[in-house]
Amino acid sequence: MEIQSDFLIIGSGVAGLSFALKVASFGSVALVTKKKVMESNTNLAQGGIASVFGSMDSFDFHVDDTLIAGDGLCNRDVVEMVVNDGPDRIRELIELGVKFNLNRNEPSEPNSLNFDLGLEGGHQQNRIVHVKDMTGKEVESVLVHHVRNRENIILFEDHIAIDLITFSTRMKRGLITTTHEDHCCGAYVLDRTTNQVITFSAKITLIATGGAGKVYLYTSNPDIATGDGIAMGYRAGTTVANLEFVQFHPTCLYHQEAKNFLISEAVRGEGGVLIDAAGSPFMEKYDPLKDLACRDVVARAIDSELKKTGADSVFLDISHKDPEFIQQRFPNLYEKCLGFGIDMTREPIPVVPAAHYMCGGIATDMFGRSDIQRLYAIGETACTGLHGANRLASNSLLEALVYANKAAEQAVRDLNSLNFTNSPDLPPWDEVGTTDSDEVIMVSHNWDEIRRFMWNYVGIVRSVKRLARAKRRIENIQNEIREYYWNFKVAADLIELRNIATVAELIVQCAIHRQESRGLHHNIEYSSRDDQRWNKDTLLRRPFVG
Repeated sequence: MEIQSDFLIIGSGVAGLSFALKVASFGSVALVTKKKVMESNTNLAQGGIASVFGSMDSFDFHVDDTLIAGDGLCNRDVVEMVVNDGPDRIRELIELGVKFNLNRNEPSEPNSLNFDLGLEGGHQQNRIVHVKDMTGKEVESVLVHHVRNRENIILFEDHIAIDLITFSTRMKRGLITTTHEDHCCGAYVLDRTTNQVITFSAKITLIATGGAGKVYLYTSNPDIATGDGIAMGYRAGTTVANLEFVQFHPTCLYHQEAKNFLISEAVRGEGGVLIDAAGSPFMEKYDPLKDLACRDVVARAIDSELKKTGADSVFLDISHKDPEFIQQRFPNLYEKCLGFGIDMTREPIPVVPAAHYMCGGIATDMFGRSDIQRLYAIGETACTGLHGANRLASNSLLEALVYANKAAEQAVRDLNSLNFTNSPDLPPWDEVGTTDSDEVIMVSHNWDEIRRFMWNYVGIVRSVKRLARAKRRIENIQNEIREYYWNFKVAADLIELRNIATVAELIVQCAIHRQESRGLHHNIEYSSRDDQRWNKDTLLRRPFVG
């Protein structure tokens, strides 16, 4: 079975949905998402979108904050483009129906946007545009509503992409062989409801599958975040970059019944203080900005405190603020914590760091283009040059919105200018000789082992010895997965295992290569930043297989 479209979009977060809405007037759109459309990292984003609207703020301030957080590896041209384009993208969301919080206490000029701007770590000004503490959910809901009502967009829920198809694809049970002067023709996709593999043929393909937090044992990400886009892109021949820079959010709720629940950085922005079990603040020992230091600093500080004391968690205390303010500013957090028996208006919240955001990904240009023609990547899947070695808080949704716009403009130009008359007949998926799996334990065991050794050996603090151990383990697991993959029919769990193994291996390779400490990558054997040798991106590309 083959489905043809002008644009194929893989992923349904803010990046993929925004791109879909922008290109739908120029061609047919197939939007593939591996579970339900609302299941994305965007939907869980609490804090908001960083953008310059305050009277005391400026684009230069936002640029400087982003560059400082990125610790020397940001592309300044990209940073300036994203920051300058931010307000227009916010206005677009308002036109679509997103209702951001406004400041009711201060008068505003007619037709001005008097936002209730939040403050988060690393920002020198209040510039976080938000919808209480549920910004991502509001933005996602509005975008999904518009996507569902566009005739030119067909939504394929419960469809998981297996691999990209390129012009030089040679299929042998899913093995893709490409040159490095290639173009993308679509993807092979598994319909999870029928277990049928479908060929999706497209003139332009966009990967927007989000991050890879599930590579780690503890993460703020939903179960879908298995690095699918990065893994598919790498296997197809794209360059990937800076995968050693994994951001660990400092404050995830620590409770035996809680799963993946993030305590927004906005809590510290509104005056929340990190304390130890004895009730003593500790961030002043690690950074002059204390609780509003950048995420990499705060995460390492918490990790250090836990290792020194042997405690299970530290605590985030905002109980000194007015209870009514807390309930109005953080209604979702308040209700969620209350459900676990924690009243954040009266007591501190137990928190621990968890894997949160991938700063690296598929290397792209300023229009979201990868180095395979007709293949775009945006959102957390991409490495655009905005984040460098560490993402500034609330720059992620901003980046997704700006790059969705830039990529859509370029993709429409490509659609109108490129010669598509010689598009190849795509070979159907080949599963000859495979059987249904009879060893499901292999998938679950390797999944668990990868996540545990990545947390223990390639986590917040790394060492040469730990990385070497991780390298040996992932090589053994990869051999097992390859043998299993060729012998059995594909299933969603196997596809995801294959992807997290690929991303884990790439993270390990990048971390071993970078012999310094910078941003989110901290190696105890190379404890300082080395601009003379390592002020550059880490680039990886799969060797050509002839």
